[in-house]
Amino acid sequence: MVRNLCERFTRLMPLWVVGLGCAGFFFPEWFALLRPGLNPMFFLTMVGIGAVLNFNDFLPVVKKPQVVVLGLAAQFTIMPVLGFLLGLALDLSLPLKLGLILAGCMPGAMASNVISYLARADVAYSIAVTTASTLISPVLIPALTWMYASTIIEIPLLDMFVNILGIVVAPLGAGFLLRHFGRSAVQRVSYVFPALSTLCIALICAMVVALNRDVFFDMTGMAFAAVFLLNLLGLLLGYGAGVLYRFDVRRRRTLSIEVGMQNAGLGAVLALNHFGAGSALVPALFATWCVITASVLAEYWSKRPLK
Repeated sequence: MVRNLCERFTRLMPLWVVGLGCAGFFFPEWFALLRPGLNPMFFLTMVGIGAVLNFNDFLPVVKKPQVVVLGLAAQFTIMPVLGFLLGLALDLSLPLKLGLILAGCMPGAMASNVISYLARADVAYSIAVTTASTLISPVLIPALTWMYASTIIEIPLLDMFVNILGIVVAPLGAGFLLRHFGRSAVQRVSYVFPALSTLCIALICAMVVALNRDVFFDMTGMAFAAVFLLNLLGLLLGYGAGVLYRFDVRRRRTLSIEVGMQNAGLGAVLALNHFGAGSALVPALFATWCVITASVLAEYWSKRPLK
């Protein structure tokens, strides 16, 4: 009974993200109270993700690390460049432009593993690329953010590096250890962790919306267009990179999802910690939108035969 409820809750992640986002807009005073719990919530999210990852799931891909490197190259090239160019082309305000760059510089979203499964893609490859991108994110996120945004704002490289270690790498490692030393107990309640991560991400998005409620009234359509284009072009160019790499159809689908879905929840957390609530708005919107589009794409692909 509890397992079924948790699994259904996790599968309905787009609904909770959108629903709580709307609640954050209409009842901002409630969700703004969550601000002090931002880092602990994300910490719990990453612990839960680490606890359900199984090294054996992506061992076959690790034996061919070159394909993982190609995936990382596509992700950390395509999305940061898109974020930078779209911010310029659409003439966004500084906070929104910075938020778009941050969204593009994030590692892959852990939800992409579920989406890859639903899309009949290469789940092992998805897990490998997502995990690898997350583990190298403490170095790449500050470096890429500095590369593309240092001309518009001062980037606290060291602070970002330490922050990412504390809220991404450390809890992910804690989750791994929890699974390793308490395997039987963790397996019995493994269905709880994805549901917990889903709830935390939805609450973070709601909190960002609540903190930026007044900004919504001043936002132009360009900001929403930027989120839409960043996601759409990421999906298309990710698939194109798979074609360029001569991947099979399953792996092309996977790379499209990995590139088009970013861990924008992390982007929102970093924006709030280092740049202010205004720059967290775009990553929060992107986190919501990319889950919706990826779910639709997975439904479409799941009905398309694999050649």
